[in-house]
Amino acid sequence: MLDVTYFAEPLNTPVSVEVLKDGELFVTSQPNGEISPAVHSGLGLYYQDTRFLSCLKIYLDNQTTVFLSSSTRESHFTQFELTNPGLPGKDMPVPPQTLHIRVLRVLDGALLQRLRLINFNARRLELNLEIELGADFLDIFEVRGFERARRGELLPPVPAPDGVLFGYRGLDGIGRYTQVSFFPLPDKIEVDGFLARVRFCLGLPPGKKVYLYMQARPFIRSRPKASSGKGRSGVAAFFRSAVKRKYLGYRQWKEECTAFASDNLFIAGMLQRTITDLYALRTAYPGLGTIVQAGVPWYAAPFGRDALIVGWQTLLINPAIAAETLYFLAGLQGKENDSWRDEEPGKILHELRRGELASCGEIPHTPYYGSVDATLWFIILLSETYRWTGDRQLLEKLAPNLTAALQWCRDYGDADGDGFIEYAGRSAKGLVNQGWKDSWDGVIDQEGNIPKGPIALVEVQAYYYLALLRAAEMLRVLGRDGPAADAEKQAEKLQKEFLKAFWLEEEEFPAFALDGDKKPVINPVSNAGHCLFTGILPGEMARAVAGRLFRPDLYSGWGIRTMSKAVKPYNPMSYHNGSRLAPRQRHHRLRAADAQFV
Repeated sequence: MLDVTYFAEPLNTPVSVEVLKDGELFVTSQPNGEISPAVHSGLGLYYQDTRFLSCLKIYLDNQTTVFLSSSTRESHFTQFELTNPGLPGKDMPVPPQTLHIRVLRVLDGALLQRLRLINFNARRLELNLEIELGADFLDIFEVRGFERARRGELLPPVPAPDGVLFGYRGLDGIGRYTQVSFFPLPDKIEVDGFLARVRFCLGLPPGKKVYLYMQARPFIRSRPKASSGKGRSGVAAFFRSAVKRKYLGYRQWKEECTAFASDNLFIAGMLQRTITDLYALRTAYPGLGTIVQAGVPWYAAPFGRDALIVGWQTLLINPAIAAETLYFLAGLQGKENDSWRDEEPGKILHELRRGELASCGEIPHTPYYGSVDATLWFIILLSETYRWTGDRQLLEKLAPNLTAALQWCRDYGDADGDGFIEYAGRSAKGLVNQGWKDSWDGVIDQEGNIPKGPIALVEVQAYYYLALLRAAEMLRVLGRDGPAADAEKQAEKLQKEFLKAFWLEEEEFPAFALDGDKKPVINPVSNAGHCLFTGILPGEMARAVAGRLFRPDLYSGWGIRTMSKAVKPYNPMSYHNGSRLAPRQRHHRLRAADAQFV
């Protein structure tokens, strides 16, 4: 789900977050709708990996509002309920909880917000409502803690008749701007450093509804023209049209997807929310295609592995997701041997970023290819999609990409020719570990030692086995019987060598990996569970693995731990060395492919 409790990586305390997302634009806020200006809070309005609003707070007569409740509808529309503390008032005090403020928020190319105020006092009130705004234009990697030697120029806010303009000139030579507009017009705008306070002097009759509209729109490269304030009611009109437009978009998406029904209200709601969350994460990139982003907030970007797994998991819901994913990733399939980006011919990308750090070449994500298994998943998903849809045109169009992916497996994935797929990162700013456990200590033995590479992960060999069998199946459909037979023989040989090298007789469980000396990395981890759906394990071994995963040291009752709690490096708070893998909310990020294969 899109509203989650997560631990932002640089923080020590949890932040409960409300999330809205529309294409490449998303906003994260506190439950009351506020965005704190703290640099590493993670809250803000983001677009193309840049934070375009880092502060958004509401004050009544210089006092913060009181939070009542919030709710999100179908991943695209949030409602916050607020009230007032005790206020001094102009003539006499205003009792607490006698004003109701309802904030409606929607994204449609901009952050659109409507405030509705109702005065439940028996007399008319004259109050100042202020909205504090700020935009730091940090790259999302900076928000997460990435340290830079220097930044571009943050420009002072520029007041306008209907709002304020924030700006930043990056080291990449690109200007980024946030234009905030209001209706009705503000009565006063004060700038203090890089923050702006927008004041409205409101007259609130008893029992009457008073509305205030706001729009915050990101701009890249082109500086928006200063507004004269004329035609300002368009802010209100655009809010109303956006609410209708997003509602209709979500309704159409639900009609295109498989419908599920349950008399269990919790399950029915969960299924419905899954459908709408997928629509929110589904993002169009002009010139590249459409793909499901990996997650909010830190992973609102194309990730090869995540998108491919999501395509596989959602074939029942809507096979268009898988087809879009395949075309998108095929278009960015590796063509060169580039160590900075860990790119190799035929390889499927790991991650694509479009912020200032990527633009300046400070990070290699343009795109970055440091994934040992995305290429294998590309083959698997292409096969699964063809099996589900019978779309021969898809198979024929992507046949060259299939061939290139298989060639990568032989020439680069298995660089030493032993039949296994290994990784050894080359990029100075890339990932040390390139499987799904991609933390720096994500591959570790049961004593806490980090093995030297290249590393051959247990689940990657299982993916490779399935990819070879499925490739053979597709090659026969394409009339390439010779290469199909070769792939089948290679799969048979891989299975034999895998069982010989990875299976630990005493443990009745596979090794976590093989290190650079081809020695088993022994640690009871959940990775072995990924072998179960591929068929690489014979029946008796598969049953032993399944039973082992459900012993108390690996199975918590809530899910399967990523690592046994009986070994030294186990840490239940660690991302990859103890946290659970059941469908759940990860402790510091939403991932679209959160439900792994165990």
